Amino acid sequence: MEEWKQERGAETVIRKWIRLKKQERMCIVTSDQHYQEALLLEAAARKTGAAVSLMFVEQEGIHVGTYFDENPNIFNPYDVIIGASDYSILTTKAAERAMEKSKRLLSMPLATTSGESMLGFEFMTADPDRVYARGMQVLKAIPLPRKAHITTRLGTDLWISMNGRTPTVFNGQFWPGHHFSSSSFEICIPILEHCTSGVLVCDGSFSYIGRAREPVRMIFEDGRITEIEDTAEGNRLKEYFESYEDPEMYVAGELGIGLNPKSRCIGECYIEDESCLGTFHLGMGRNIGLGGIHQASGHFDLVTKSPDIEIDGIRIMKEGTFVKHLPAPDEPAEEEMSLIWQ
Repeated sequence: MEEWKQERGAETVIRKWIRLKKQERMCIVTSDQHYQEALLLEAAARKTGAAVSLMFVEQEGIHVGTYFDENPNIFNPYDVIIGASDYSILTTKAAERAMEKSKRLLSMPLATTSGESMLGFEFMTADPDRVYARGMQVLKAIPLPRKAHITTRLGTDLWISMNGRTPTVFNGQFWPGHHFSSSSFEICIPILEHCTSGVLVCDGSFSYIGRAREPVRMIFEDGRITEIEDTAEGNRLKEYFESYEDPEMYVAGELGIGLNPKSRCIGECYIEDESCLGTFHLGMGRNIGLGGIHQASGHFDLVTKSPDIEIDGIRIMKEGTFVKHLPAPDEPAEEEMSLIWQ
């Protein structure tokens, strides 16, 4: 991959997403594996006049969050934190403490299965302002979402409750009162941890371990996966769950709806997959930091394509395409709606 594309991605993160200011103190959490990408981010940040520190994680992989749970005050000296290692640190106690102190935290896990740098991927060039406008159009129609019903042609039929939880739009940026963001451009709704029920047929990706090479059917009861289809792909997914050595990873804690029109769901990049316009994902495991209360040893997403999504009886998406007309909260939903964004 051409280095100029990676430099473009680093400049995008610093100037268009974080909008780093002179004299701010920024910490880039990284690892040996992503050292070169961290250097590009550091170089872009120093051009703004900010003070930049690199913090290396010794334990990369699915349990990287353990260190940040055991050291909740580690980000106290900084104004801005970027999580730029393989795995997300957003749902950790250190991140939660940083946000409580109004520090700005960007979750940017750089894991790819292709070996290419995520900073150079084309989805990084999506317009964050346009993505935010799209997401807010949806949230204005469902300001206090209570229950979602999601189906797909392959057999997904899920009921999800989020009563009392606050949805948000991630677009890499921050705004007053919103001190964390993600490189995954999406609508994020923390869901009630013991209420998801029904069938998920996942045909997009299994997050960090890549593309679903064939659809996998799984059953949810009382918020938890109770059965995963006994196939080659189903067994691959089971093995990944088991690698966390934590039964709390089987609990669904997030409903995400992809917003990035430049993303593809092809299993090369975890963030690109879950950002992809026309998909939804269930975030499994830990959801503290997102607005939930569930504690687990990690967090990853099951991405599914082309859903029909209704929230509180309002059609939000039809076969992976957002509806053009989203009714106001007191306006009845229309049976037939024209479609955009596909």
